[in-house]
Amino acid sequence: MTDAVIRPARTEDAQQLADLGRETFIDTFVTGFGIPYPEADLTAFLNASFNADTIRAKLAEPGAAWWVAERDGALLAFANTGPNTLPHPDGKPSHAELRRLYVSKAAQGLGLGTRLLAVSLEWMEANTDGPLWIGVWSGNLKAQKLYAAYGFEKAGEYQYPVGRWLDDEFILRRG
Repeated sequence: MTDAVIRPARTEDAQQLADLGRETFIDTFVTGFGIPYPEADLTAFLNASFNADTIRAKLAEPGAAWWVAERDGALLAFANTGPNTLPHPDGKPSHAELRRLYVSKAAQGLGLGTRLLAVSLEWMEANTDGPLWIGVWSGNLKAQKLYAAYGFEKAGEYQYPVGRWLDDEFILRRG
């Protein structure tokens, strides 16, 4: 088995990204944290967020950047950045946001999340005119601790829709 390689995501990765995103969301938030999403809301969210067509459109979004961690042709993790969309009064679309950093359950502990975060932050710093932003689920203390180690501080709160269900999220800012 070879080491994982971090590389920019490509259009042909769309289906694997959709599958990995769906699997990681379920493993993290449903199985791991036990969030009791109503079935219809979870299904609607997963179908809208993690399908190949949606991912292809997001890969082509102006100002967005994606990276994957790949080993032997399989995607293990990914990160996505782009123009800020978080609802904070100081946030602007010209600022950069880390939108997703997902590491598959099988790849936990390999350091891929930290490697992808470093690549993402470097890109974000080079492609913004203001602070960096991250939205993180309020109950994900591990992620909050990681982001704090990279200089992010809580700047606000908002609700993230998963279907009609609303997750309580923190808005983190650096800079």
